[in-house]
Order: sequence, then C-alpha cells, then structure tokens
Amino acid sequence: MKARMGKAKQIVIFLVLAAGVMGIFAVKKIGSRNSLASQIAALSSRGAPPQTIEDLRKAIALYERKLDEHVKDAAQTGVYWKILGSRLADKQLYGEALEALENAVRYYPEDETIHYLIGVSSGSLAKSEYFAPEQAQRLFRESEEAYLRAVNIDERYGKALYGLSVLYVFELGRPAEAVPYLERFLDIHKSDTEGMFLLAAAHYMTENYAAAVDLYDRIIGLTKNKETKAQAERNKQQVMNEWYG
Repeated sequence: MKARMGKAKQIVIFLVLAAGVMGIFAVKKIGSRNSLASQIAALSSRGAPPQTIEDLRKAIALYERKLDEHVKDAAQTGVYWKILGSRLADKQLYGEALEALENAVRYYPEDETIHYLIGVSSGSLAKSEYFAPEQAQRLFRESEEAYLRAVNIDERYGKALYGLSVLYVFELGRPAEAVPYLERFLDIHKSDTEGMFLLAAAHYMTENYAAAVDLYDRIIGLTKNKETKAQAERNKQQVMNEWYG
C-alpha cells in the first residue's frame, strides 16, 4: 500500500513539474513576442515599423534570432509532452497518457512512436468497464487510426504492426485484416513466436486451417521453451480436430 502511494505521489509530482515547465514556456513565449515587437519598433525613431534598408536588415536579423528561439522552445515542449505521455502509459494511466500524447502529436505529427502510444492508450481505455459501448467503439476507432498512422509513417515499425494486429484479432473481430500486417511483422521478426501464435489464431478464425497448422509446426520446430512447444502442440491438435472433424 505504501509503495503504491509512493508511486502515485511521484506521478503527481512529475505532472505538476511538467505542467509548471510548460506554463513557464508559454509565459516566456508571450513575453518574448512582446519584447521582440518593442525591439523592432525601437529601431525606428518614431516607434513605427522600420523604414530604411539598414533598419529593415537589423529587424530581420533580430526576428530570425527570436524565431530560432521560438522553434527551439516549441520543439522542447513537444518532447516534454511525449515523455510525459510515455511514462503515464507505462504506468497504465491511459486517460492521462492520451491527453499528453494528443498534445505531443500537435508538435510532432510525423512521430510514429507517439501514434503507436496513442493506439495503445485508446485501445486500453476502450476495454474499461467505465465506458459505454458507443464510447468504447469510438476509442477503438481512434486506436486503429493511430496504429495505421504509425505503420504508414514507418512500415517496419514492429510494435505498431503487432498492436494493430492484436486489435483486429481480439478486439474488433476482423482477423483477416490482421494477416498482412502480421506477415510483414514476421518478415522482420522471423523468430517471434508470439507473432506466430497471433497469425495462427487469425488463420484459424478465418478457417484457413492449413496455414494455422503450418505456423504451429514452425513454432514447434523453432522454440526451445517446453511450455511454448506444448501450447503449440495443443493448438495444432485443436485445429486438426476441427479441420478433419
């Protein structure tokens, strides 16, 4: 109990610090913009926008330096949101993680890891008993979209390929759609028995029994783990029984 309270306290502290840092960034940005406008106006004797070529050059140089600072601040803010979302997801605090990751993706829309973590968080939230069926379906759609975005950015991103396949097989009841993603996953991770089990399940659910049996044989021949081998043998026998009646 004390350990859980300690972890919860650490998370709260982290959230407060992160919010404080991001708040400071926002205040600094506003102040910096106001300061920049004042400095540019000051280049003119009448406090108006610069008119001479020399003053305009000075204003451009000043603005470019400030713009670089704003870019760096924005980039760092996005990194903080990503770190926060990742740590919250690790703690299975998926609601808070999703909020942080949705902020992070505004800064880094092409970051496949952020989209993958959104997929994990949305899919995990959808399975919570606190959501009505229509809310759960919306979250599952968000999870699917996030995984698809991740694999579109990086077609060899194994975690996203596997996560999307689990979603199709076990949550959405669309195992046929998982097959091409799992085949791509196993083309990259050739000895991954969990991926083989999942692909075999997808084949079994779509009544492609021969492909399922081949995968179980592949696991049996590959693994050194006795429990894994025994599970593959049991699953193979179940498929054979149904296949041959």
